[in-house]
Amino acid sequence: MYELVIILKGLNEVALMALLGQGALFILAGARRDGNVVYAMLKTVTSPIMKATRWIAPRFVIDQHIGFLALFFLLVLEAVLIIVKIRLYLAAAAAAG
Repeated sequence: MYELVIILKGLNEVALMALLGQGALFILAGARRDGNVVYAMLKTVTSPIMKATRWIAPRFVIDQHIGFLALFFLLVLEAVLIIVKIRLYLAAAAAAG
């Protein structure tokens, strides 16, 4: 179980970094971001996250805010995975000693 949490945490961190990189390029590249190869790669990585967020989000949330909501979901998931990882580690340490 501990290994599964570590794998999920790693995947979540990759998604977080891709989303943050896409956001930085969104700000820095401006209107020319669609022609940027790196932005296109990051958009490909984050598209499943954006689709899942759009599916989860209520209809009144506009599409321009989906990126912020996805970032919030990923940060909450990261916090939950950290808590689960700590609890599993402490349970294993208590059982061993």
